[in-house]
Amino acid sequence: MRWRRLAALLALCIALPVTAAEIRIAAAADLRFALDEVAAAFRQAHPQERVEITYGSSGKFHAQIRNGAPFDLFFSADIALPRDLAEAGLSAGPVRPYARGRLALWSATRDASWLAVADLARPEFRRIAIANPRHAPYGARAVEALQAAQVWPAVEGRLVYGENVAQAAQFVQTGNADIGIIALSLAVTPGFAAKGRHALVPASLHQPLDQGFIIVRRAADNALARRFAEHFASPAASAILARHGFELPDAPPAR
Repeated sequence: MRWRRLAALLALCIALPVTAAEIRIAAAADLRFALDEVAAAFRQAHPQERVEITYGSSGKFHAQIRNGAPFDLFFSADIALPRDLAEAGLSAGPVRPYARGRLALWSATRDASWLAVADLARPEFRRIAIANPRHAPYGARAVEALQAAQVWPAVEGRLVYGENVAQAAQFVQTGNADIGIIALSLAVTPGFAAKGRHALVPASLHQPLDQGFIIVRRAADNALARRFAEHFASPAASAILARHGFELPDAPPAR
């Protein structure tokens, strides 16, 4: 009789659904294609676990996490933002640098590969898209590049602002802007590269786009968050980032 009860209990345990572990990731918009590829490899190795990624402005995510938004990891286009969260006690560990972003001029209607930032002063560029510099690191660096190229007074009134760098790129892609200063990681993706060519913005025109991530304090005991962090720091993930136009933290200074 006892064995029957044990067998019934075992059958019940087997029948119960296994609750998959889950993490929520806040990631800068420039990571969309690279991180999607990194996450796909992780999901393939861990099919029972859920990884949910939200892309957007690093500055907005920073504010949301400060206000208690339920994210487990934060990947920022500006490493200063996760450092600020860590200093506020909102990180479960150290800030990890993962890449350096680059700016690119990109257009869907013109061959931007022959252009420099100074060319944006030409009247033919009636609408120029950048990310909103108030909360998007790529937008702030784009403003720096325009000022360093001494064309800011000529272009300021022609700028259209995306909420993040991906939306700025979309403005150009859809014809709502003639050209944009966007993330190189977006310009080199097949969907964008098939529609237009790009020119790299010299790194000397702006402060570095050093990027970093943290495990948020709420995920301090989340083993899945730690596993994903280690996966993202792996050589395979770094190779994906490099292929998508990111410079790795230990690379020589860019020009």
